[in-house]
Amino acid sequence: MTIPSDPLAAIAAGRDPGPFALVRREGADHVDLYAGPARRAERLADLPLPDGPAGPRTLALVPFRQITERGFACVDDGLPLEFLEVRQHRRIPLAEVLDTLPDAPVRTRDAGFDLSDDEYAAVVERVLTDEIGRGEGANFVIHRTMRASVQGDPLAAALAALRRLLVGERGAYWTFLVHTGARTLVGASPERHVSVADGLVEMNPISGTFRHRGAAADRAALLRFLHEEKEVEELYMVLDEELKMMAVVAEHGGQVVGPYLKEMAHLTHTEYLLAGRCSRDVREVLRETMFAPTVTGSPMENACRVIARHERAGRRYYAGVLALLGRDAHGRQTLDAPILIRTAEFTGDGALRVPVGATLVRHSTAAGEVAETHAKAAGVLAALGLGPDAPRPDAAAAVRHADDPEVRAALAARNLPLARFWLRQREPGAIALRGLAGRRALVVDGEDTFTGMLAHQLGALGLTVTRRDWSRPGPLDAYDLVVVGPGPGDPRDPAAPKMAAMRAVLTELLASGRPTLAVCLGHQLLAGLLGLPLHRRDAPYQGLPRDVDVFGVTRRVGFYASFTARADTDRVTGAYGPVEVSRDPADGAVHALRGAGFAGVQFHPESVLSRDGTAVLADLLGHLLDRPALSAHGVADRG
Repeated sequence: MTIPSDPLAAIAAGRDPGPFALVRREGADHVDLYAGPARRAERLADLPLPDGPAGPRTLALVPFRQITERGFACVDDGLPLEFLEVRQHRRIPLAEVLDTLPDAPVRTRDAGFDLSDDEYAAVVERVLTDEIGRGEGANFVIHRTMRASVQGDPLAAALAALRRLLVGERGAYWTFLVHTGARTLVGASPERHVSVADGLVEMNPISGTFRHRGAAADRAALLRFLHEEKEVEELYMVLDEELKMMAVVAEHGGQVVGPYLKEMAHLTHTEYLLAGRCSRDVREVLRETMFAPTVTGSPMENACRVIARHERAGRRYYAGVLALLGRDAHGRQTLDAPILIRTAEFTGDGALRVPVGATLVRHSTAAGEVAETHAKAAGVLAALGLGPDAPRPDAAAAVRHADDPEVRAALAARNLPLARFWLRQREPGAIALRGLAGRRALVVDGEDTFTGMLAHQLGALGLTVTRRDWSRPGPLDAYDLVVVGPGPGDPRDPAAPKMAAMRAVLTELLASGRPTLAVCLGHQLLAGLLGLPLHRRDAPYQGLPRDVDVFGVTRRVGFYASFTARADTDRVTGAYGPVEVSRDPADGAVHALRGAGFAGVQFHPESVLSRDGTAVLADLLGHLLDRPALSAHGVADRG
């Protein structure tokens, strides 16, 4: 297809300008226009990023099915990985773009969700009971799609919707339209997924949704929202999950900044910013961060299985990303990738799709999550004429609540119970413990990349750490310590291959006397081998911080578990000698255990929820590796 020299002129004349994109970044007074031929790639690694002068090279539309590159499950709908080969880039004043775009209503018919409210509510109930309740994960995002047929030219309708979003929405990270010829995507995404610039990789987890009832958020109601347990814990959980990703792509893991408010026309969200140094190819960064937990769930790999089980249809581009790849003035790679949410897809046959999802956690109710899908879709549906516009605030109402001292204090208070390890900038060697230099640790991953965060913590304490998936057996005798890590699933299932493999590793370690630390799922399996009974909790401990006794010291730690071992006494004796147990006095739930050469914790010391996690690890290393345990204050104060 021929690309005109001025796509904006073609739009003004009502002609198809060929493949192009219009992007307004948050707060910008201009719109970026990108144009060039549309092509397809099989893998993210195949996206072109040639050398040359500074500027954008490729704008990719990454569908959800691309998650198969990581070996994760999905309902494969065959949607292509399309990209624009950017040959033209211009910055155009916003006012000029608004003058050019059609100011006309979008006309549709036969609009309705593919799942009714009652059908979606039933799916929510099944996920809460069958997945979160059975230990398959801490949170999951299930989507539904508003469908309609466009009357008239789909591209003209998309351009008109873009104009309404540029005028009526606010606070979006990208407000955009991308036209490849085969399809047009238009939306106002609030969330940066990942970006790379100047060697810095950043991620931006957003969670928690406050719905406006009028022209602006009600201050008193917003303050109540900021203290709601469900909303606070929902943001903590996605923060933990994106820290797992940062543990892979950033050299020393991610540093947490925030939280902040994301104020939009219909909604207000809460968000964090994560940052770390990165030297990877940006296409590899994209691959390793597919896709945001805010639109999938955690742990990621099992979340994809849960999505496939309960949605039973492909997600198309929902929960994927737009990805703008380029180079800076020094020739270094750059990346900017918003999540494809709050986005409408138009295809040439007149089909219109607006997908939207809700995050399901242990506190969720079916009615609440149904309402959340309607609220999240409101901005795009208003732009399509399928819902009411948000009331326009007057000058008095147009207040940034993010500047309110009481709001800022409520946000800052969210960090008080969190781990300083992830909130402070970390210098290599700053908290290394004497006696660990040169010692090697192996972390066995049970399908939960919390193990990446564990590896960073253990490395910061002075160990040299290797990670290995449970499905890749190998020798254990080259390591001073083996950590059998967390993962989803029922530890009581004798037929599950993962459980059998991890039990075999633990059995070998116990028989050899090699120092062993077991975390969460690993702890449950270790407890079972020590003769302690395992039980499913009446209410899941998913994303739950608690103050518990750990061998005589009160520690603030974070739990992600639906199962627990139980003990009736503080000391038990089994085939591997005496075992000291730290347990809940109310129900006997075992929070931690230790014996000669082994220890286990039901909680996640590496979690951002574990304020005292680094101190717990330091003490356990002292027990396992024959060095004096650190005092209760040594690491907690420094880490």
